[in-house]
Amino acid sequence: MRRIASLIFLLISVEITFAQHSDPSYLRAMRITQKINFDGKLTEPFWQKAMHISNFTQRDLHYGQPASERTQVAVVYNKRGLYFGIWCYQKDPSTIVAKSLSVDFDYDSEDNFQIMLSPFDDNRTGYLFVINPYGARADLQIFNFEDGNKDWNGVWDAKTTVTDSGWFAEVFIDFSTLQFKNDSVHTWALNFERDIVSQNEQALWQGWSRDKSIMSVEAAGKLIGLKNIGYVHRFELKPYTLIGYQYDENKGVHFPIKAGADLNVNITPSLKLNLTTFTDFAQVEVDRIPVNLTRFSIYYPEKRQFFLEGSNYFNYSMGYRTDIFYSRQIGIEDGKQVPIWAGARLFGKIGHSEIGFLNMQEAPIDTVPTTNNTVFRYKQEIGKQSYIGGIITNRINKNGSNQVFGVDAEYRTAKFLKNKNLTLGAKLATSLEDFKPQKQALAWRIYADYPNDLIDNFIGIGSVENNFDPQLGFLYRTNYDDIIWHLHISPRFLEKYGIKRLLFKPWGFILYRTHTTGKLESFYNESRPIGAVFNTGDRFEFNVQQNFDRLDQPFALTDSVVIPVGHYWMHKTEIQLESFQGRRIWVFFLYNWGGFYTGHIHTIEVQAGWNVNKNLNLHEEYTFNKVILPQGTVITHELASYLNLAFTTKLNLSAFVQYNSLENLMIYNIRLHWIPQVGSDFYFVVTTGYDRPIHQVELLKPYTTATVAKLVYRITF
Repeated sequence: MRRIASLIFLLISVEITFAQHSDPSYLRAMRITQKINFDGKLTEPFWQKAMHISNFTQRDLHYGQPASERTQVAVVYNKRGLYFGIWCYQKDPSTIVAKSLSVDFDYDSEDNFQIMLSPFDDNRTGYLFVINPYGARADLQIFNFEDGNKDWNGVWDAKTTVTDSGWFAEVFIDFSTLQFKNDSVHTWALNFERDIVSQNEQALWQGWSRDKSIMSVEAAGKLIGLKNIGYVHRFELKPYTLIGYQYDENKGVHFPIKAGADLNVNITPSLKLNLTTFTDFAQVEVDRIPVNLTRFSIYYPEKRQFFLEGSNYFNYSMGYRTDIFYSRQIGIEDGKQVPIWAGARLFGKIGHSEIGFLNMQEAPIDTVPTTNNTVFRYKQEIGKQSYIGGIITNRINKNGSNQVFGVDAEYRTAKFLKNKNLTLGAKLATSLEDFKPQKQALAWRIYADYPNDLIDNFIGIGSVENNFDPQLGFLYRTNYDDIIWHLHISPRFLEKYGIKRLLFKPWGFILYRTHTTGKLESFYNESRPIGAVFNTGDRFEFNVQQNFDRLDQPFALTDSVVIPVGHYWMHKTEIQLESFQGRRIWVFFLYNWGGFYTGHIHTIEVQAGWNVNKNLNLHEEYTFNKVILPQGTVITHELASYLNLAFTTKLNLSAFVQYNSLENLMIYNIRLHWIPQVGSDFYFVVTTGYDRPIHQVELLKPYTTATVAKLVYRITF
């Protein structure tokens, strides 16, 4: 252990470099009054008059070298918003890799251009807007340099053209989609990134350190020249209408007709109020229900747009899948949608304070009475990247109430050892019933994170007592103390041999002991003696895994196979192989084998993608498990099939099919999405479900079918 610690210190010491900036490190926006022909051709005279930047430097593949292809960017603005002009020259346009037209495309595997904006210039938060050569769009809200909300959707648009000289774009970002200070003169953090897949090249305008990313706000350049801007429209009304057909073999047929609305009010440029009534989420893609061979509940991510915007203002996690606030506790009960009568959210910044307030009233459903849900989250910024804060949640109905009070603090710097990232944090929370404190109802966590390119090291310890009950949150397990330690070492000294970086993982373990007894409950560790990412984008891993689980109660794997009480040590071996997803056809293969409680398990996972052309993309995932136990053999199949047919960047048809043999579940979800204008949406969705073994499925006799047409129209005033 002492030798390993010495090696880690040596590697940290020799890897010190400085944050990279090149001149010019600012871009001046020019105000225009002329009408812009938004076509991606950049022919208007003001594009030539505006200030241009072109000093891009490679982060990958050839670190520190000038970008291999010339790239230029200019910015103009009017009272509505920002316009970016982008010139992506390419000596051989036939090498351009672009395979998508749809919104929220997977930009990591195709040529793209990224714009990072942080209107607060607070070294913390911002927005990322991504386009590809065909004008496909993706966006996210930035929480920190490692994390962002990819499900957020802003009001912006892009037009592109591809010529013999490369590809070119105009990007429009509506001021109403951004939050910023109410100043007369603005200075925003700004950065750009261009990815050229055919060369595995990633080039940034500023901050191209491998310890940073495009989301590292503190490493960005500056956008200057913005004066006297503000929201032309303070109000955004989004009414919807829905008609549908629903069939359930137990409840029969009915024809829902619904209407409701969201009203978004920009109280100030940095503080936003959302009001909603009779909210409906019929257009949201159905959850993928995986085969679950564990004794714990599955965590499903939030997909509903109402809860996604500004979700960073409400986050409060106590560790792995232990969240004080989990928005899926609102509007969903046992997998069924619960009607929401009305709700409000207020989020944003006031000075150096971040606030998030939510209140939603659910309608009664089955035996659950109407319920009110309230969350208040507060952070006070300290220094350049740190904060102290707290959270309060309250869930109340006529049967009783539940409250949680929490406090937290985090110190974060991007200048540890001159230019490394370091985070230190602590959290403490307690739950109450009917506003009365409970015994053994505390939860706490302290952690240290060193997330950098060569060494990525995380250590955390925490505890959740057996009566801690956050009813507006999510608990993966309870009554435990835990220790988590993940160490990754990724040197790059073999690049000349075609190896981009090696992937070593000395250990990555999590240990749980029962809080009330102090006895070991679970232990999981994964070590990676060898792994690599190649210059071609291909990768492989060889992993060894150790697992311990103490079962105090029998664990029903299936209706007929039960794992008995006992102490179980399990050892597994795993191989992963993956081809670069930027290719027209790509594959991923995983084989994991070893001990599983009283027997053995073999797991094979295969993924494949076929990017037929820019209009049609296919993605298949299949997982096979064979569990051999004295109690019997269990074989499971899980299939997830994705198809996306994009007619234009504003019209696409997607299909998602999933099959889970363990649950005897098969679901078809087909969704047509049309964007008549940015901010407005029309959906036509068909979802069909079957609950029988696949050999008994009658396609014309599903157990449930739902067909809905929904129009959401955006009105600003």
